Amino acid sequence: MKKGFDAERYIAAQSAEILKRVRRFGRLYLEVGGKLCSDEHAFRVLPGYRKTSKIEILKGLGDLEIVYCVSAKDLASGREVGLSGLSYEEKVLRDLKDIDGFGFDKVVIIVTRFSEEKEVRDFVLKLKRYKIYFHDEVEGYGKDMALTLKGYERNDYVDVGSDLVVVTGPGSGSGKMGFALSQIYYERRKKIKTGFAKFESFPIWNLPMNHPVNLAYEAATADLGDYNVIDKYHLRRYGKRAVNYNRDVENFEILLKIGRLISGERWFCGYKSPTDMGVNMMRKGIVDDLVCRRAAKLEIERRFRGALKESLERDRIGKIIKKLGRE
Repeated sequence: MKKGFDAERYIAAQSAEILKRVRRFGRLYLEVGGKLCSDEHAFRVLPGYRKTSKIEILKGLGDLEIVYCVSAKDLASGREVGLSGLSYEEKVLRDLKDIDGFGFDKVVIIVTRFSEEKEVRDFVLKLKRYKIYFHDEVEGYGKDMALTLKGYERNDYVDVGSDLVVVTGPGSGSGKMGFALSQIYYERRKKIKTGFAKFESFPIWNLPMNHPVNLAYEAATADLGDYNVIDKYHLRRYGKRAVNYNRDVENFEILLKIGRLISGERWFCGYKSPTDMGVNMMRKGIVDDLVCRRAAKLEIERRFRGALKESLERDRIGKIIKKLGRE
């Protein structure tokens, strides 16, 4: 297939933007969602994207630590992760093996939402070479601020030494942002200059909402019920339309609430929108829009065929296909 994306150009732009955030805050907790070690979705919808681009970016940023967050609830329930066919436990083990294989040697594991589950205790015996922390579930997280801060105080601070701390996990709901904000809470009290950002890939904020590449993201997350939205905060503040997704808008609102208590700042970390919170330079890498549009449409069709057994997911992707005619 013809190249539509310049991986080198993207890697350079994304790396530079992350380093700007590190310099701005002193220490940066960088949440990395999606597929850290091999992004098959980006590879399919952006011909020319390299599956290991995220790893290449991180390897080029110098000294960093990786915090891998695991949800005790998802581990105990045996939840299947996305369309991978892997159980949550299998996904964790595979991710950690891949991270080791890429040569990252500063890795700690945080078990979040822990309630002494036997399945979790048994599982961590397989991870003897890692330093492991157990964090209890934070009651009222994001809703009751007093309870949220009490929850942070009950959980141990994780001593880190690097200016860049990458926070990742096997999937959504693993407690990545909650952990990062807990760390920032402790560090701000110690007068350590520190901040938070999200390494984002999709949706691409500065493409139209119904661009096939952004619609392909909706199709990829149809099992989660994610959907693209216009960032109302960004529109109100800057008068510009930026594309985001529902859960990031919700997370931004939580960030603002907790951030005000932690720092007293109205706009925590200076972010005035969910789009501000993200680091996403994917648009810089697109060199042939038509090629990427075609690839994204093929991906949506592939997702639709793969969802034929799941009626709700199939219906959601069917609606996305209808949007293609309106983009």
